[in-house]
Amino acid sequence: MISKLHGGEDMHSLDKLVILWTNGDPVTAEKMVFMYALNAIKRAWWHELTVIIWGGSTALVKESQMAQDHIVAMVEAGVEVVACKACADSLDASETLEGLGVKVKYMGEPLTEYLKLDYKILTI
Repeated sequence: MISKLHGGEDMHSLDKLVILWTNGDPVTAEKMVFMYALNAIKRAWWHELTVIIWGGSTALVKESQMAQDHIVAMVEAGVEVVACKACADSLDASETLEGLGVKVKYMGEPLTEYLKLDYKILTI
């Protein structure tokens, strides 16, 4: 399903989605973030999918078994899940996140690169 764009650019390079998840609402997490991310990777709607846990979502993952179970399912399905280290450390959630298979790192520069490289970014 890889096709060429007018400038010869490989369509595959545009097939990357980043979900910037900052909302701590459990319904939004379960009925949007988790549902979409898992289906999108399983059904190959995107070649690469990254979920960034940042802000309020960090607290939700730390406190919610439902969220933790969904994070593990996403990681196992091939979704790259990363978390903002500054948020995780300040909320005492780094150990929990890492235990779920989440990469915990400072995200300011990576997010800036995603923006500059014109990744598709969905903010929740």
